Amino acid sequence: MRAWTVATPGDALRLRDVPAPTPHGGGVLVDVLAAHVPAYTKRVVTGDRGGLPVPLILGPSCVGRVTAVAPDVFHVAPGDIVVDTALLDAGGGDEILVGWVGLGGSGAGGERTDRMRALWRDGVFADQALCAKETVVALPGADAYPDPARLAFLPWLCIAASGLHTAGPLAGRDVAVIGATGQLGGAAVLLALAEGAATVTAVGRRRAALDRLTRLSPRVRTHRLTGDRATDAAGIGPVDVALDTLGATPTADATMAAYDSLRGRGTLVLVGGVRHDLTIPYGDLMHRRLTVRGSWMSDNATVSTVWNLVRSGLLDLAAIELLTVGLDDPAAALDLAERTTGLGFVALVP
Repeated sequence: MRAWTVATPGDALRLRDVPAPTPHGGGVLVDVLAAHVPAYTKRVVTGDRGGLPVPLILGPSCVGRVTAVAPDVFHVAPGDIVVDTALLDAGGGDEILVGWVGLGGSGAGGERTDRMRALWRDGVFADQALCAKETVVALPGADAYPDPARLAFLPWLCIAASGLHTAGPLAGRDVAVIGATGQLGGAAVLLALAEGAATVTAVGRRRAALDRLTRLSPRVRTHRLTGDRATDAAGIGPVDVALDTLGATPTADATMAAYDSLRGRGTLVLVGGVRHDLTIPYGDLMHRRLTVRGSWMSDNATVSTVWNLVRSGLLDLAAIELLTVGLDDPAAALDLAERTTGLGFVALVP
């Protein structure tokens, strides 16, 4: 079969013919229908986002059709449409993202995560993929979904949903999404609207992308970041929930402006890639009874919740601009993904 592979540290992503995988204990074999190519995939390949367990087939998540299962797999069967989330959790804080960078818990890894990566190394940018049963969630009724490639965005919607859910039910509450002009932020805006937020304040720097988000619903308002913490806090809030989806930033001012924008008993949720420490004022946090939460990736229950929102029509994926690529030219696909953000995404359709 054909696959996008990385052979050595610093190697380019290359299309190669590789042996087709065969099921082993705990494995689910799928034909890959579509896989999201994140905007930062080129940085992953170059090592800018951490070390890959090379050699490997790249790719963190996909939608696929099950073709075979190991004897100890009971929750899915051949013919099922499933999402592979890539998140393999061994308990005790030991988690890996199969076919990708990133470790859960402390993020440091160890002997146990090394063994996990040795057995479950290869990802899903390929014609077929062998997935760990723990990372596979069935999508009942997805065989009737008219545009399967759009379902490749489900894992990102689930990451956004997991972050938002840590703050409790969203219905009737005011929500802000910091970094709303990125892919994860755009997903969070869609989720907050689908789950009944009274208002969703989309916060970012790109005016055109913010204007596009306002067309989703009259409940969307926007704030364009100025770089001044006090001005930005006033423009964002007051809100009950602020979800920070920002990537690497020069300072933490935008994140702290989100903190400042919270009403009493509000919640700040961190799901992004800010690389700065946050200076949280002890007395303010205590007296206003605020909560600061971290959220990383998603769980299988959230996948089912998000799929039900899509299946019921409450979450319309038609709002997302879908760009598709094939396996033939990985370099061009990575360039396209790097240029695509907000409510657009690139799906690999083998």
